[in-house]
Amino acid sequence: MKNISIIGDGAMGSVCAMLLCEKGCSVRMWGYDSDQLGEIKKRRENYKFLPGYKLPDSLVFEPKDSEILKNADLVISAVPCQYTRSIWQRLKKHTDTAVPIASVTKGIENDTLLRPSQILSDVLGKDIKAVAFSGPTIADEIARKLPATATAACENENLAKKVQETFNNAYLRVYRNTDIVGVELAGAMKNVIAIAAGIVDGIKIGDNAKAALLCRGLAEITRLGIALGAKEQTFSGLSGLGDLVTTCISPLGRNRSFGQRIGKGASVKDAIEATQSVVEGITTCKSVIDLANKHKIDMPITEAVYQILFENKSVPAAIGELMARQLKAE
Repeated sequence: MKNISIIGDGAMGSVCAMLLCEKGCSVRMWGYDSDQLGEIKKRRENYKFLPGYKLPDSLVFEPKDSEILKNADLVISAVPCQYTRSIWQRLKKHTDTAVPIASVTKGIENDTLLRPSQILSDVLGKDIKAVAFSGPTIADEIARKLPATATAACENENLAKKVQETFNNAYLRVYRNTDIVGVELAGAMKNVIAIAAGIVDGIKIGDNAKAALLCRGLAEITRLGIALGAKEQTFSGLSGLGDLVTTCISPLGRNRSFGQRIGKGASVKDAIEATQSVVEGITTCKSVIDLANKHKIDMPITEAVYQILFENKSVPAAIGELMARQLKAE
């Protein structure tokens, strides 16, 4: 896989481009806003989403829908979950379903409750070859070439292996997994728990509370995942526990930072504006609550986050209700 087309000019799209260009791949990038893409090309820097890092001279910026997917061996879908459908509907007539698509998107679509790979299949057809690429992969750290790990997941292990080999390098060690359901669900749901972790940081209720949040958050993520057909062990792996820990502790995490602003007293609207980037956990929270209700899965932390974000429940009241829940065995 040497000819790579990247759909999306955000932080993850940019860092994928940097990594793959460094490996000698021929990489092209497309963005839905051709003016923004042109400005990134001019500056050779993703000034909005990944500032401070020079993009490779070999990276080609392709604004034309009709050209970006031509001759690609691998396509990377790097757009927010709630825009994945509209972007791929736009590109559908130019898409070759024989070419694999590696999705670095984390989220669950509102209303349809579909995972990113399912959205691709729904738009492009069931023959599409989708791979989920996920894990504790903060873009800024990968751009700095700090050691990191990720998982390439696909029911077709041979395809997962090809993507694994394409991305793996000296500072990004890539594993493979056949549980794409679990990998995508874990990557989506951890963003909701990260908002809760940020709230805990914002109100400064201590590390004991945060440790409990991560443990019990992972427990409810796992419960829903199993109900949806995922493997339990996936949630203790890189795309589960690994991604959860990173997202909940890193000062660079958008979802945690958003939650921290809520904890400090900001309104949801003001916290969104201050974050200046897509906070996937907000929309994902709605989808997770719908899935939990549909499958009758108890998810008290996710429910508390939902109530804070969408029902104007105060943070102290939500925490009080969590602490007052009926006692049970762990």
